[in-house]
Amino acid sequence: MQIERQGTREEGRTPEGLSDRLWNFAARVGKVVDALPDTRMGRHVAGQLVRCGTSAAPNYDEACAAESRADFAHKVSVALKEAKETRGWLRFTWLAGLLPAKRTTGVFDECEQICKILGKSVVTARQNTPASPRRSRPSATM
Repeated sequence: MQIERQGTREEGRTPEGLSDRLWNFAARVGKVVDALPDTRMGRHVAGQLVRCGTSAAPNYDEACAAESRADFAHKVSVALKEAKETRGWLRFTWLAGLLPAKRTTGVFDECEQICKILGKSVVTARQNTPASPRRSRPSATM
């Protein structure tokens, strides 16, 4: 796996390709974290970004080993939530003046693409998940 590799058209089209893309993204977020200033706010944002920015990849890998389609959809939705949180913290780095926007534009754009891919995966997985049968309640006898 190459850390510096940018997302390509082929990445994300297979589970392995998307996993590689997510791990590369996590490494890029790590570089953004290291560029944050060593201030109270910088350390706070760094902690948030390191947690959410590196968690989509392992959550997605866990989803690939899901026990059912519903379990897959749930675990991918967790990865999506973490990617969306990452997007928010990346945006905050510009709003708070912690980093110039041009320093994080590439990783922000990659995050946007990852959110779209994971979101579509959740929708597709839920559409392909058969509805669970409802359990009938035992009738009350008096």
